[in-house]
Amino acid sequence: MTRLIAKLIIVAGGLLLIARFVPGIEITSFYIALIVAVLWGVVSVTLRPLLFLFTLPINIVTLGLFSFVLNALLFWFLATFIAGFHVEGFVAALIGSFLLTFTSWISDIALKSK
Repeated sequence: MTRLIAKLIIVAGGLLLIARFVPGIEITSFYIALIVAVLWGVVSVTLRPLLFLFTLPINIVTLGLFSFVLNALLFWFLATFIAGFHVEGFVAALIGSFLLTFTSWISDIALKSK
């Protein structure tokens, strides 16, 4: 449980850094970043595998590069219904989702239980 809370805090902090350095992404507070981190986790566990399965032929043709587009669309989707979180366009969503996935991956490595 502590690991999950630590990962959420790291991802929320990463979101704040992403919003600071990527033009087109705005987050108003740490609380909003924490909500986005929780919902990003929920979407990544539930909705993303289903969409990946439906878009498998496109992913095969593009050698997996369409998964970046899928992540960007999900990131942009989250911004549509969370007040205080705004993504300006697809390019900002693509960069933001890539950096958020990278942040999540790094937090998994850093918090790995031995």
